[in-house]
Amino acid sequence: MIGTVVIATDGSESVERAVAVALDLAERFDADVHALYVVDAGEVENAPIDLREELRAALTERGETATGHVVERANTGVTTAVREGRPANEIRAYAREVDADVVATGTRGRHGENRFLVGSVAERVVRTCPVPVLTVRQMASDESA
Repeated sequence: MIGTVVIATDGSESVERAVAVALDLAERFDADVHALYVVDAGEVENAPIDLREELRAALTERGETATGHVVERANTGVTTAVREGRPANEIRAYAREVDADVVATGTRGRHGENRFLVGSVAERVVRTCPVPVLTVRQMASDESA
């Protein structure tokens, strides 16, 4: 039985199908839904010192928008969270905190195709998450579901 679904979103177009599939799964099982966005601490740390706070604020706002989008698409209540840290680590920790039954994520993120098939964050989540991970590939415009 699936009682809690965590949707890890980065707000990109490539996560749209993952959000839809995860929400459908949650609805079928009448599960609680959590939308999580992680501000990548590495991205902030690599920015010039005088821009770090501005970047952190912009990424936090992006996270609020991304999780808000999940709320708008859902037919049920959604708990949202914006965290800062290493994305895979934060997703894993959040899944433990909320006692998730499954984590859903897209296979590629904002930075495009970092890996051939699965993005580096999704790959790390699959390898290290203590609960099952549903990875959903965004279909190309010429593909059908």
